Amino acid sequence: MPSSNFIDYVKIYCRSGKGGAGSLHFHRAKYVPKGGPDGGDGGRGGNVYLRGKSNLWTLLHLRYKKHIIATDGEGGGKSRSFGKDGADCYIDVPCGTVAYDATTGEFLCEIKEDNEVIEILHGGRGGLGNWHFRTATNQAPRYAQPGEPAQEKTIILQLKVLADVGLVGFPNAGKSTLLASVSAAKPEIADYPFTTLQPNLGIVQYKDEQSFCMADIPGIIEGASEGKGLGLRFLRHIERNAVLLFMVPIISEDIAKDYEILLGELEKYNPQLLTKSRVLCLSKGDLVEDVSKVIQEQRLTEQIDIPIVAISAVSGVGLEALKDALWVELSKKENQVIDISHAPISVKEIEKSDEEDEEQDEPQTIYLNEVEKEWDLDKYQGIGWDT
Repeated sequence: MPSSNFIDYVKIYCRSGKGGAGSLHFHRAKYVPKGGPDGGDGGRGGNVYLRGKSNLWTLLHLRYKKHIIATDGEGGGKSRSFGKDGADCYIDVPCGTVAYDATTGEFLCEIKEDNEVIEILHGGRGGLGNWHFRTATNQAPRYAQPGEPAQEKTIILQLKVLADVGLVGFPNAGKSTLLASVSAAKPEIADYPFTTLQPNLGIVQYKDEQSFCMADIPGIIEGASEGKGLGLRFLRHIERNAVLLFMVPIISEDIAKDYEILLGELEKYNPQLLTKSRVLCLSKGDLVEDVSKVIQEQRLTEQIDIPIVAISAVSGVGLEALKDALWVELSKKENQVIDISHAPISVKEIEKSDEEDEEQDEPQTIYLNEVEKEWDLDKYQGIGWDT
């Protein structure tokens, strides 16, 4: 992950501006012996906002920007002149970004639309000058208000990719191959597990110039909720998907069991995911002679009550039928508005993951001979080393 340009969470320190102090000043002029108080008000401190930007797809621009600080308000002046307000600070984030309190893990806000602006820290108010405190019995007040202090908070920003269809499956189930076959995306594809290490997005073209967005996330395995494999870190990217596409290879010994395992891991992560529409895709259909025979022998239609489509992403068989099944689910009214409730996050777990990423970011010198701290090339002669 650190070597990738896709950054889906960052932790930053934010501070608003403090208010400027009110002025303690008395009017002085040649022919005005007793001008009275004329101290002006201080300016307010700058606010800190989150602002959605549709042209951003990652939090990479905030990866190494650890401090966001707004400008303080200026103090008031003589002749009832007001201090200058502090400049507001805008943090541009991709649509689908969720903000949490880094101390408590509490959900703060979510950016859903382009140019949507949400205030996360309010700048301090400027203090009143002594002109405001003049009265008939106190005509020369010798005090003014200080400005309000700044607000500060460390927040965690998590990106939850906005897509219509989310791919869920074990490693090497064919998710990346499917995405590359139905869209112009170019995810990494290989014949070993955990090829996909970051979410990938692709636009799938449908009939009558219609289209929908498909998201491929790294594979999950049984026990992912306990941290096995890549864990459940990337499941946040399918929380807003309208339809979940479960992918199980048709050569699996028990397709229904594999489907139930995937469903169980999703339930442990967020039970609300089970309310989404689901479609089961049997991948690698070119590896069996009779697809319908496999479905009949394993009695899938009796055990699984969702649409089942068998495909071969390599040969293209069944891809149109899969698009039709997904479009039917996407067209349902209950899938038009995707609203989720954001539960508080585990701050310790996030910090642990962040520390692991930072350790991998640091350049390291690796010696082949750790004892002597030298390059022991003689030990590796004959095994492919070019001396």
